[in-house]
Amino acid sequence: MISLSLAQASAIVEAVIATARELECRPLGVAVLDAGGHLKAFAREDGASILRPQIAIGKAWGALGMGMGSRAVAKMAAEGSVQQAFIAALDGLAGGRVVPAPGGVLVRDAEGQLLGAVGVTGDSSDRDESCAVAAIEGLGLGADPG
Repeated sequence: MISLSLAQASAIVEAVIATARELECRPLGVAVLDAGGHLKAFAREDGASILRPQIAIGKAWGALGMGMGSRAVAKMAAEGSVQQAFIAALDGLAGGRVVPAPGGVLVRDAEGQLLGAVGVTGDSSDRDESCAVAAIEGLGLGADPG
């Protein structure tokens, strides 16, 4: 299994935070998971609220678990009762670790192979996702927000 290196994961965290500061986002939490769902790097900016680690990991975990960005997972959760029941069951199977909101972005290499996922939280979900995509693409990797 191809996966993100620690150096790549750390660079993504730094790039997300740099992008967030340029955009004047609220303080963020940023988690980078490898393709197996293991935490590779995390940062919580000064002033970010206490649940940001869990939320960031949950966005990335849900993206990996479903093979799609968390925006798509959120869309499924908002659709009809069958989709809502599926996302609820998925969250139960994952031990409550799935956060169905934009900000969880899959990371792919140039050939489209899955390397891992990034979860960003702290501002609006749309801005969280934008910071993740800009950082991933700025490092020459593929961003798949769903």
